[in-house]
Amino acid sequence: MIVLGLTGGIGMGKSTAARIFRRMGVPVHDSDREVHRALAQGGAAVAAVARTFPEAKRDGWIDRAALGTRVFADSAALRRLEHILHPLVRQGEERFLKMLRARRAPLAVLDIPLLFETAAEERCDAVIVVTAPPFLQRARVLARPGMNAAIFAAILARQLPDPHRRRRAHFVVPTGLGRAVTFRYLRRIVRHYRDFEKD
Repeated sequence: MIVLGLTGGIGMGKSTAARIFRRMGVPVHDSDREVHRALAQGGAAVAAVARTFPEAKRDGWIDRAALGTRVFADSAALRRLEHILHPLVRQGEERFLKMLRARRAPLAVLDIPLLFETAAEERCDAVIVVTAPPFLQRARVLARPGMNAAIFAAILARQLPDPHRRRRAHFVVPTGLGRAVTFRYLRRIVRHYRDFEKD
């Protein structure tokens, strides 16, 4: 099975790319969704996060907005949070890949925002980076509920700069030219690896 890593900075179009992959029948593991499940009612990370960040605890779940406010300006707190969450995400990813290998799936995508930052490329056969012009990235992000320039800047500071990410990619996919263009780029990648599997 070929494992493709999908990554890109905030607002670069990663979620759109993941949806396109799913429409093409390619299974996608969403790291962010794994985190959301872990922090939801009864989630695997609730107890540990509540002990470390009691101000974010609610009735059996973690308030992600409160948690974000707590950690984004505090690098030590962020590292403590990542120490809790990253192993759980990795376990979910391993279950996902094990299930697909048992089904003899030819191709899988791991959607990982901090792929290079966490050395997750070592678990992938190739890496796809989605990218868009900075003005479009900023407009997309600041249109999100609860987002502001300070939070955006804090998130960017944690992420590898886009030019560095693109230099390390096997495939660079633009998302600022319309969904049809993004779709064509991704379809070409999927066809390449499906043909590779047939050889």
